[in-house]
Amino acid sequence: MNKPLIKIWDTVGLGIIIEFSTGVIISNQTGGTACLHSKTEGIYLPLGNDYNQETKEFLSPEIELTTYFQGEKHKGNGVIKGIDLEDVTMINSIIHSSGLQNLIEIDINRLAESHEAWIRIKINQDEKIQLIKGFNNYPLNGVLTWSNSD
Repeated sequence: MNKPLIKIWDTVGLGIIIEFSTGVIISNQTGGTACLHSKTEGIYLPLGNDYNQETKEFLSPEIELTTYFQGEKHKGNGVIKGIDLEDVTMINSIIHSSGLQNLIEIDINRLAESHEAWIRIKINQDEKIQLIKGFNNYPLNGVLTWSNSD
């Protein structure tokens, strides 16, 4: 029997998927111009997004991540065959500037499984942010995801 599928392709902003046995598959379009349809079972949580009412401006780490993966290094194509330590450094910088560094960290052991808009992460129990509670066995496996730059 197939599991229910939720496509988050039309979401705007950064989010994480907590890999968890829910019976529901979360899918996003990823990989830049390759338009991969990555998926995992879990729970989707939007994260680090805001809107400035005065300036009518969307504020999200997604903007910097998209700019980076469309930039010079990846020649506007994103990346589909794993990320490297240079990518990790840039993503960590964006995570840190967004105040999310205690909650999420890039899973160095899963770099080959990561690509644009689908970064394998570890999710920590962050006492300061307190967005997630009650899970056992931290850190949790997850995915950092955002709108694909296709």
